[in-house]
Amino acid sequence: MRMSKKEKKGKRKNREIMLVTWAFTLLFLSMSVYIVRYSITHKQELINNSYNGRQQILLAQNRRGKILASDGQILAQTVSDGEGGEIREYPFGNLFSHVVGYAVNGKMGVEGQENYYLINSNAPLSQKAALEAQGEKYPGDDVYTTLRVDLQQVASTALGVYHGAVIVTEPSTGKILAMVSKPDFDPAKIEDEWEGLINDKESSVLLNRATQGLYPPGSTFKIITALEYIKENPDSYQNYQYNCTGTITRGEDRIQCYHGSVHGHVGFSRSFAKSCNTSFANMGLSLDRTAYQKTLNELLFNQKLEFGFPTGSSRVDMDAQTTDSDMMQISIGQGTTAVTPLQMNMVTCAIANQGVLMKPYVTDYVMSSGGNKIKSYEPSEYTKMMTAEQAAIMSGLMADVVEEGTASRLKGLSYTAAGKTGSAEYGTVKGDSHAWFTGFAPVEDPQICVTIIIEGAGAGGDYAVPIAKRIFDAYFGIQ
Repeated sequence: MRMSKKEKKGKRKNREIMLVTWAFTLLFLSMSVYIVRYSITHKQELINNSYNGRQQILLAQNRRGKILASDGQILAQTVSDGEGGEIREYPFGNLFSHVVGYAVNGKMGVEGQENYYLINSNAPLSQKAALEAQGEKYPGDDVYTTLRVDLQQVASTALGVYHGAVIVTEPSTGKILAMVSKPDFDPAKIEDEWEGLINDKESSVLLNRATQGLYPPGSTFKIITALEYIKENPDSYQNYQYNCTGTITRGEDRIQCYHGSVHGHVGFSRSFAKSCNTSFANMGLSLDRTAYQKTLNELLFNQKLEFGFPTGSSRVDMDAQTTDSDMMQISIGQGTTAVTPLQMNMVTCAIANQGVLMKPYVTDYVMSSGGNKIKSYEPSEYTKMMTAEQAAIMSGLMADVVEEGTASRLKGLSYTAAGKTGSAEYGTVKGDSHAWFTGFAPVEDPQICVTIIIEGAGAGGDYAVPIAKRIFDAYFGIQ
């Protein structure tokens, strides 16, 4: 029996409805699977979102966990205020303000990075049952950091009233042993002082200068220029010769050595040890712009760094068309070049670790109140910045800076050291400069890497190197 036109039309319509229904059903199922999967894989990110009400539910149920130093000293803990409420307590006051951070107004530092674990509780069920019977909160999980109180205290005291930053790292693992940024603040008073802190644009107290501060690197950048020269001249870099008269010009641009120094005839190593600006400007002019740019990429410049805290992106404006004038400025770490102390610390750590950069980290592990490790952060390779041979050459150059150059205050000690100083000019007043030092010890088996920036202090050899010495001494137990 043949179907009428009306029946055929109805059947087609039913088929279309079924297809649309199935399409929407599949779409709904796909979205549901995606949402569930995303919720599982991005659980921490979702809970850490400041708009997520789940945080308040967890905090009503759990007491925020403690943050501790590598030796177990408490850096942050939540205690009763005696009136039924809670306060976040920071036993060391301002000392760890930027690296430990604060737990309010957006959360920063370890408080923000590990918020997910701090507000969750993996306490034993028996403990939870007992606390619930008493009407008390469950203890949040505790975060153990890689930070050393002794090194943090020495670095902070040595930096004194200066604005600046200090980073101390274990190059073989990437562990951050100390991180100081000044000016600092009292995280326990952050809510009361918030308006004043965020409106203080001149001092930028809340800025973590170690990870976010962008500075001209000055002569510390000669590490990168020297590395590129070695890469382009692997068999002849030692034959490099230059006669420093204190000045070099290209067109209307003129580069001078620091404070009018004249170094005379210098080779490659002596140019580095004496931090001869004119020699490095001359060296930079001979380099291939495209190859140098590739090296900068390998050293993680002009890109976002993988680190648990907010970081600034170090920038070096260079391409194949970079002018000679700009190239001279770049080669000595001046012009528009700007770097974070963290960036220079990472490059230095790679040199100390046979060319391999380990990923820097601050959290060692998370532990429940019952003593079970919930999460461990193991050392991991970030990237290979240079060959082991190139790293060995750079290490030798940096050792010469101590033995016969601008970091001689580290010479003749019970340990050997290597490094590079910098006096980075800034602003419009001639002679104003930031003091830099980045280096490691001991040379033969690097265990500690230190990077220092002191804003407006002057010469790195006069101001930053003595701070490095105090940190090295503390690490090696020298009184």
